[in-house]
Amino acid sequence: QLQLVESGGGWVQPGGSLRLSCAVSGSTLDHYHICWFRQAPGTEREGVSCITLRTGDTLYAGPVKGRFRITADNAGASIGLQMILLKPEASGVYYCAATEKQLPSWELFSGDQYDYWGQGTQVTVSS
Repeated sequence: QLQLVESGGGWVQPGGSLRLSCAVSGSTLDHYHICWFRQAPGTEREGVSCITLRTGDTLYAGPVKGRFRITADNAGASIGLQMILLKPEASGVYYCAATEKQLPSWELFSGDQYDYWGQGTQVTVSS
């Protein structure tokens, strides 16, 4: 059974930076996709960025390309999301999620495909 624990959320002014971390434990991780999702109040959960541990391939949602970077350290035991030049629309609860299904890139942001979720960490971008 995989366990995911997010940390690193907080408040930041527009234009600022935050780094989120997802500690992953409880299983062999080689075959997993791990993604960050965001959910703001009154909105649907949306995919932000994913990494495929076996290949190192990454995926980013259009609005965050060039400003967010996902990384995997320690054989996938820690997944980071570095966020710079943050905008107010980046606010929300960020969740780390994992699946062992082999998904094509167009399904990586489908939250229903993920079996394991963390509890979330709040990010607030405001002045």
